[in-house]
Amino acid sequence: MFSNVRGMFQQPSGTVILDDASPANSKVNATLKVSSITTGVEERDTHLKGPEFFDAAKYPVITFVSSSISKSSATSYSVSGSLTMHGVTKPVTLAVTASPPFNHAGGIRRGIEATTSVNRRDFGLVWDFPGEGAGVVVGDNIKITIDAELVLQPESSKRG
Repeated sequence: MFSNVRGMFQQPSGTVILDDASPANSKVNATLKVSSITTGVEERDTHLKGPEFFDAAKYPVITFVSSSISKSSATSYSVSGSLTMHGVTKPVTLAVTASPPFNHAGGIRRGIEATTSVNRRDFGLVWDFPGEGAGVVVGDNIKITIDAELVLQPESSKRG
C-alpha cells in the first residue's frame, strides 16, 4: 500500500425502515450513481468512471438491498444484504452504529455510520497499474464507510 485515496458518491438515495422493537422487520435499500464519484482529482475521477474501472456508462448504479438486520445493542446493528457493483452481486455485512433519536430542524433524526470492506476483484474491478518497485498502485481491499442522517417520515395512510 502506498497511500489511501478517499472517494465519495454524491447525492445517494435510498430508504431505511428501522423497527427497533423488531429489528428483523427492518429494511434498507440504497442506490449510488457511479457518475457522481469524486476523489478530489478530476483525472482520477474520469478514469474511475471509465471502462477500465467502474464503467459508469454500462453500470450506472451501485445498489445495496438488505436481507436481514439484527440489533446487538441499543446503538449497534448488523445489516446483511446484497451489494451490486459493476454488474456483480455479492453478499456483504455492514456494521452499523446509530445515534439515539434526536430532534432537529422540525423532525426526529438519527445519525448512522455503517462500515464494511470488499475485495474489488470480487466485483470484476480488476484494473491494475504496476507501481515503482513491488506492488500495484490500486489495492484490492476497499473500505466502505457510510455516514448518513435518517429522518423519521410519517407512516403513509393505509386506507384505499
